[in-house]
Amino acid sequence: MRPRALRSVRWLVFVAGVAAGCAPPKPIPVPAVSAPKFPELVAPPVPASFAATPAADIYDRGWRFLQAGDLRTAEREFSLVLKIAPAFYPAEASLGYVELARKDARAALPHFDRALERQTNDVPALLGRAQSLLALTREPEALAAFEAALAVDPSLADVKRRVEVLAFRVLEQQLARARQAARAGKLDEAIATYTAAIASSPDSAVLYRELAAVERQKGDVERALEHFRKAASLDTTDARPLVQIGELLESRGDGPGAEKAYEDALAIEPTEAVRAKLETVRERAELAHLPEEYRALEEAPQLTRGDLAALIGVRLGPLLEGSRRAVVITDVRAHWAAPWIMAVTRSGVMEPFSNHTFQPRTLVRRVDLAQAMSRLLARIAAADPSRARAWVAARPTFADLSPGHLAHPAASAVVAAGVMTIGPDNAFQPSKTVSGAEALAAIARIEALAGPGVTKGRQ
Repeated sequence: MRPRALRSVRWLVFVAGVAAGCAPPKPIPVPAVSAPKFPELVAPPVPASFAATPAADIYDRGWRFLQAGDLRTAEREFSLVLKIAPAFYPAEASLGYVELARKDARAALPHFDRALERQTNDVPALLGRAQSLLALTREPEALAAFEAALAVDPSLADVKRRVEVLAFRVLEQQLARARQAARAGKLDEAIATYTAAIASSPDSAVLYRELAAVERQKGDVERALEHFRKAASLDTTDARPLVQIGELLESRGDGPGAEKAYEDALAIEPTEAVRAKLETVRERAELAHLPEEYRALEEAPQLTRGDLAALIGVRLGPLLEGSRRAVVITDVRAHWAAPWIMAVTRSGVMEPFSNHTFQPRTLVRRVDLAQAMSRLLARIAAADPSRARAWVAARPTFADLSPGHLAHPAASAVVAAGVMTIGPDNAFQPSKTVSGAEALAAIARIEALAGPGVTKGRQ
């Protein structure tokens, strides 16, 4: 063959070879899928705008490969769809499902995020994102994604059940974290966690009550009161937030508000602890209306007869009821304790002098206090003789008070009953003046012996 002809043949062979190399590869045959490899994964639907397009055909091939278990080829097909039609967001979500099939939630999540950037309410992408977040133990975010999918399609019964279970689990986790933060003194962190929990469970009285307790610990009284009140309104059978409200209002000087809160708490759950708080509030309220002279008696180094009459009249009023003797006293009309002086003398607990004077500014000695307290003990014994046997039968002796002394029976009774005490040398010290604190201690013991019929701070 001539050289020129030979070169032409060679050129034709080269061109044919190049052409053969540039021809598109034969498509991989789609496998027949008798049983899906991943039945829990459902192909996102093709948007109407992409129906009957080459991209839709390739997309369908991708899902067949995925369900056949050929994840590599499925990934190639979905990527090809996005090259042909970048707006074909189901292919992006499908790449996320490929990664979920590989159990790589971290790699799956960005695909679902990109799909949702293109179509914010795409249910398959939302569900895929939720599953990825759940696998990454980011449960609060997973819950939000499931709830977003349910908001788009409320008919998703399985998703609804899953949301309910996950919401409960997330709430438990948030509650545990909040409590742990509170115990560790991380109050801001605890408040933030409780607030997040309330956002997902706004009808939980427990969350509001515990949040308020942390806010109270932080010193934010206004917010604490707001949330305790919310807790009380959500659960009308729980007395605890009402007690907390009472304590906060009491600390702010709002006596009427505190009294109302304690009364409401007692109506739900009567307890001695709350009853004592209520009585304390009432005492303070009544004390605030008493003369300034009375409020100073607790700190008084020496007590006068008028002071003692006021203490007995205010603290032990019910024990003075009963006998009402007619008395004439000429020197107490202008005295601040005149009403109580008249009450104690009419009852016989304290006696006026023979010249019809009470001498309210005369200092009280221990023997005087013993006489008044013993008469109150006699009233208690008359109402309940069995309670009085111990102090009636006792015959203590004193180093400085003979058995024949007129005041000995009174001193004996008050010491035996624990109303007054004696020193280590067994001396009663009858002439020693009495302080306000000593008189109040004796009155408190009388109150205890008299029982609940005697109410502090009331006549």
